[in-house]
Amino acid sequence: MKKTLSIIALSIIGFGLVSCKKENKEVQSTETATTDSAAAAPVAGDSTATTVSAETPAALASNQPLTTIALSENNFDFGNIKKGDKVEHVYEITNTGTNPLVISEVKPGCGCTAPDFTKEPIMPGKKGKITLHFDSSNFDGNVQKYADVFANVEKTPIKLTFTANIQP
Repeated sequence: MKKTLSIIALSIIGFGLVSCKKENKEVQSTETATTDSAAAAPVAGDSTATTVSAETPAALASNQPLTTIALSENNFDFGNIKKGDKVEHVYEITNTGTNPLVISEVKPGCGCTAPDFTKEPIMPGKKGKITLHFDSSNFDGNVQKYADVFANVEKTPIKLTFTANIQP
């Protein structure tokens, strides 16, 4: 079991490194509704085996009652930045619904982007934050990056994007 988890973790890390090459790929801004309903799977083994959750972020968020949100913005332009700069931007998210907003995961499209987000439920009428940290070290020219936000809203994931023009 540990060997399998290690292989999966290394595969994910490897994919993250490969996806952050110096290529400047366009990111499509089409919304994708994830309807994966993976269930928890018990682990076979001795009597001390525990249940391992195999739920996806979308499934975790869908376990909560739905709510609605308003974003301060879903796209941000850093403008011109120097190669090697580490920049960040805060996206403000407001719960406009009647149920608590639960952000289960923020998944960047590339290892060059690291997220921080409000982990506790955001009550109706209150605001939370999603911060994307970008390391421009491996890029030149115009770049567009994204992160998918999984939460208990009707259309998930919510796509946050940013652009930057990396100067030498």
